[in-house]
Amino acid sequence: MKVEKDKVVKFHYVLKDKETGEILDSSYQYQEPLAFLVGAQNIIPGLEKQMEGMEEGEKKTIEVKSSEAYGEVNPNLIQKLPRSEFSGIELQKGMVLQAQDPYGNIIPIKVIDFNENEVVIDANHPLAGKDLVFEVEVVSVRDATPEEISHGHAHEGNHQH
Repeated sequence: MKVEKDKVVKFHYVLKDKETGEILDSSYQYQEPLAFLVGAQNIIPGLEKQMEGMEEGEKKTIEVKSSEAYGEVNPNLIQKLPRSEFSGIELQKGMVLQAQDPYGNIIPIKVIDFNENEVVIDANHPLAGKDLVFEVEVVSVRDATPEEISHGHAHEGNHQH
């Protein structure tokens, strides 16, 4: 069975930074392959697009440009904030804090720099602006259930709504 729209795909991956070769993430560390519903925008677009047509057991190295992954770095998401907004926090360059966006979602923000008066933070996705390389192995492909299609994601294991 091929990877195509309305199929549930389980796959293992190793994610690397294309420029440095550094391993950024791997499904093998979780001992479970990642499952997604094809066509439901559950994974980054460039990866899903290049996995289409693969079959169970197939392995492939896939390069994904930043524009098809987590996007380019948005300079508007790099901001200077008053140091007073970080009272009680022992700041360190590179540390990642959690903030809330205007919609109530929790987002990571990275401390770029700080001094006595202000803190420079970056709210871009940590992988924004990076070209990525995925080494993927398709473990299984099956037809999605009508419920999965209506919910827009795969139901694996003890999934409940």
